[in-house]
Amino acid sequence: MKTERITFPGHDGSDLSARLDRPDGPHLATALFAHCFTCSKDILPARRIAARLAAAGIAVLRFDFTGLGQSGGDFADTTFTSNVDDLIAAAARLAEMDMEPSLLIGHSLGGAAVLKAGAQLDHVKAVVTLGAPYAPDHVTHNFTGKLEEIVADGVAEVDLGGRNFMIGRDFLEDIQAEKLGPAIRKLNAALLVMHAPLDQVVGIDNAQAIFQAAMHPKSFVTLDDADHLISRAEDAEYAADVIAAWAARYLELKAPEPPSDAPEGVIRVTEADPDGFMQDITNGPFHHLLADEPEEFGGTNRGLSPYGFLSAGLGACTSMTIRMYARRKGWPLDHVRVDVTHAKVHAEDAAEDAAQEDGGKGQKVDQFNRIVYLRGDLDDEQRARLLEIADRCPVHKTLHKKNRIETELADEA
Repeated sequence: MKTERITFPGHDGSDLSARLDRPDGPHLATALFAHCFTCSKDILPARRIAARLAAAGIAVLRFDFTGLGQSGGDFADTTFTSNVDDLIAAAARLAEMDMEPSLLIGHSLGGAAVLKAGAQLDHVKAVVTLGAPYAPDHVTHNFTGKLEEIVADGVAEVDLGGRNFMIGRDFLEDIQAEKLGPAIRKLNAALLVMHAPLDQVVGIDNAQAIFQAAMHPKSFVTLDDADHLISRAEDAEYAADVIAAWAARYLELKAPEPPSDAPEGVIRVTEADPDGFMQDITNGPFHHLLADEPEEFGGTNRGLSPYGFLSAGLGACTSMTIRMYARRKGWPLDHVRVDVTHAKVHAEDAAEDAAQEDGGKGQKVDQFNRIVYLRGDLDDEQRARLLEIADRCPVHKTLHKKNRIETELADEA
């Protein structure tokens, strides 16, 4: 993923700070992300969702609303309407770059903002909300004890999550007057509502109201026990995976043409967690896996290990090869299962491998143990033949050969 820092004028002309996360490969679509109330573009869910979508070929623009993060302007002068206008300004900036957003994603109050903005942007095909309120004035519960002061003095300092913000009367009046129902019904895009049932900040009833107000196509996916800020890495990862898979259907993404010398396309492995070992593995926009290491080796155990993927390839190829042969023969094979384990063994313990090694004494070789389970009305001769066929699977043959791997260092993007 390549990140580009850009600025663009917001609703009042102030420079808004943004990050444009571009795919390493072909650019298939563009998304626009709106962060939660008083948050910033760099919160965990924004970063993780952007990384996951970029891996799937979707560029993501995430920016700080006026007066927040690294953006200019005075937060005290902003309103919910100005947030929506900032979103529309961001979409206009993307359009100038020939990257009109077809996907809008909003977290908390940013989710309410993308619902309002989405109804005004004809090119948007899909909208996602994360813990969004149905009524923007839901945020007033954060102003307990300050509402009268805001009304009387026009502005008051409010403690929000340990940080002080100046909240103006215009903001209060704007969110109290805003009704999202008409905008949601007018939304000419697919909608995905994601919400945690135990969200203590924005209750699950808000998700129900948004879902009921929307026209089809619409989907709801629970965030289970995630907190409102989706602060745990595993919850952000889950949300990112769901959004990427769901959006692909409505954005009508087309996989890039693979290189002529790589008929199955390019497998791209991208570091997902620089503090651990987790990797994003993608093959075009539709196939995504995670690689990781067990916790005892410093990983988070959220994906197969590299050797696990190698074993999986052998097992999958074995099963497919057996099925293909039985189908061609018309044999009554009902089900195939292949169990594969991997270990390092001393060369002298594997006579065939030791014979192929120069000075193999004391060296270790890779040993894959494979157990094939066959279910069906097969006779002994058919079972024996299918076991022979297992050794003919292409991955099995590849592992038995001496292979060559060519590696080159690319210029830094």
